[in-house]
Amino acid sequence: MTLNNGSKKSGGKIYVVTSGKGGVGKTTTTASLGAALALRGQRTLVVDADIGLRNLDVILGLENRIVFNLVDVAKGHCKPAQAIIKSKKSNNLFLLPASQTDDKDVVSEEEVKSVLDQYRREFHYILVDSPAGIEQGFKNACSGADSALVVTTPEVSAIRDADRVIGLLAAKGIEPHLIINRIDAEMVRKGDMLSVKDVQEILGIDLIGVVERDDQIIVAANYGEPVVYNPKSKAGIAYQNIAGRLCGEMIPIEDVLSDTLWGRLGKRLGIG
Repeated sequence: MTLNNGSKKSGGKIYVVTSGKGGVGKTTTTASLGAALALRGQRTLVVDADIGLRNLDVILGLENRIVFNLVDVAKGHCKPAQAIIKSKKSNNLFLLPASQTDDKDVVSEEEVKSVLDQYRREFHYILVDSPAGIEQGFKNACSGADSALVVTTPEVSAIRDADRVIGLLAAKGIEPHLIINRIDAEMVRKGDMLSVKDVQEILGIDLIGVVERDDQIIVAANYGEPVVYNPKSKAGIAYQNIAGRLCGEMIPIEDVLSDTLWGRLGKRLGIG
């Protein structure tokens, strides 16, 4: 593969997948959406920007094939084409892994943006898996991004962190889209979990997808195969639908009990 220098106005689109909070499913989302886009015939590069704590390679089952990484490309230790790894499941899906031995501050925002620009013209989509937190790793992952996919679970702490990240993205001029992950319809029905509408109203950004809690996510991660390859997985279908929306397809958002917790409380009190 020959890689050309790109620019933000030409080539593929770059999304940073972020949240602020750890453990909400950013890496699973990056891998799953990357695989789903590739299944749609889109040449897709997923980038692990979590320097020092890489995990994207494990979820994709590519941990034993890493030779070079993001830091090597940024520092000129290898050619861009030498660092990316093709998926075993798709000719359209590629991984740029993170370094596991370097410190997160080893590269600058400018260096990461330069790396991404070198890949932009060769791919339709580039998904950058952001590390947890809002420090240098987050800033690096956002560099060069056109848009953001903000992943949150319907929990107060995760939503609070997502709200903070949304503000930081706005300051950088990066448009955010919301993915609500691990929602449990039964818990929403009982009033023990915030609904999709609740989370939307709190965060106030466009919703691009809802992923229900699904044990198949754990099984898929253990086997190193993104859940979208399982046609029986609810989460896999949800990620396929999100990928379709990213491609411009008019796919309705899943209705996972859209009634709000606040609305239900009002009805119980006779004021709804």
